[in-house]
Amino acid sequence: MKISSYRGLSRAACAAGIVAFNAAAVAAMPAQAADLLEVYREARNYDAAYASARAALAAGREKLPQGRALVLPTVNATGNSTISDSRVNQQTTTGQNVFDRDFRTNAFTVSLTQPLFRLQNVLQYEQSGFQVAQAEAQFGQAAQDLILRVSQAYFDVLAADNTLAFIQAQKTAISEQLAMAKRNFEVGTATITDTNEAQARFDLSLSQEIAAQNDLEIRKRTLQQIIGRIPDSLAALRSDFALSAPSPNRMEDWVEAAQKQSYPVRLQEAGAEIAELEVERNRAGHYPTLDLVATYGNNFNTGSLQTSQGSDTRSATLGVQLALPLYSGGAVNSRIRESLANRDRTRSDLENSRRQAALSARQSFLGVTNGMAQVRALEQAVTSSETALASNRLGYEVGVRINIDVLNAQQQLFSTKRDLARARYDTLLNGLRLKAAAGTLSEEDVVAVNQLLAEEPSNAGK
Repeated sequence: MKISSYRGLSRAACAAGIVAFNAAAVAAMPAQAADLLEVYREARNYDAAYASARAALAAGREKLPQGRALVLPTVNATGNSTISDSRVNQQTTTGQNVFDRDFRTNAFTVSLTQPLFRLQNVLQYEQSGFQVAQAEAQFGQAAQDLILRVSQAYFDVLAADNTLAFIQAQKTAISEQLAMAKRNFEVGTATITDTNEAQARFDLSLSQEIAAQNDLEIRKRTLQQIIGRIPDSLAALRSDFALSAPSPNRMEDWVEAAQKQSYPVRLQEAGAEIAELEVERNRAGHYPTLDLVATYGNNFNTGSLQTSQGSDTRSATLGVQLALPLYSGGAVNSRIRESLANRDRTRSDLENSRRQAALSARQSFLGVTNGMAQVRALEQAVTSSETALASNRLGYEVGVRINIDVLNAQQQLFSTKRDLARARYDTLLNGLRLKAAAGTLSEEDVVAVNQLLAEEPSNAGK
């Protein structure tokens, strides 16, 4: 074999080795964690409630062309074709004559009606515009609800995962303390009480771990219901992220915005306008109607038994038609009273929605500002708890603290860390709820929160 052949084999082997190495490296790399933005976009394509809202919006927008059709002309065409077969028996002096005769008739009519004055139709056309506004407000609210549901489910999984991790770390620390208590008891430097206390805490941590695993599984299934799958892992909050105050940082500004532009308020405002127009539409039931009517027709026949001559008739008419309602059994007046009552109801619903929007804005604003203060306090509490745990461990080693002191310090530290993680998630969620209360929550806010997440995955999907 020539040297060039050996070189070719060597190059091929190297290339194959590089491909195999790259494949192994890719397989060994951990799967990229799904972040909040990715999960949200998956939910938009999968969530059934959002799909229903999208279909409802498409249906609601059809109210406008339906209302417009009430003030536009209507054109109808009718036609018929008949064949008559007649058998005639004719008695004559010479005998009986029998003969058949066929007659044909073809006719068609085209009619056009253009409303000239139908106040009810005009008002219903105006109502259709507000019905479209209602449909758009309902969809806007559904879009905001999707962001909140996705964010809630996402951070619930992270919180449950954090809780499980803290419990497992606490269990590990307790097991070490239990082993130490057993060794000290064996050498006679501690009593059996220390061992029993540590064993009791260890058994309790096992129970808490099972409960935390169950809660994590439930949270993951809730997220699966929204996006259709359980991600392998979720991106967690960065360790260096900082919470920012609402902008503007004044509660009444958010309350004012919520009362004017929140989607529930928009929905009720459109409903109030529809109810106002409904009163006028029912009152228009007493008014006359005036229509422009035009017809054109053709009637062709080949004759009949009475005449053997056919005809071809064409006709066209143009005129106006006036209808004046006189009495309908009191139905019109009853509908007017009904619409007046419904108008008062929608006004009350509008006021209630404004008050509810103001309350939601205040609650969410306080949730953000108080949550930030709580996070700062818990961060300091974590530092203090770590110091207290270290002091109790040192005191236990020198004999000035007992085992239960160390166990209590451990429990306090892990509980504080769990509360800190939950407070951070709740503060972020309250920030999203605050914007939803003001009617401004959008995908841009999801992007902003997503930037606070780290690329490394949590253990939430495992």
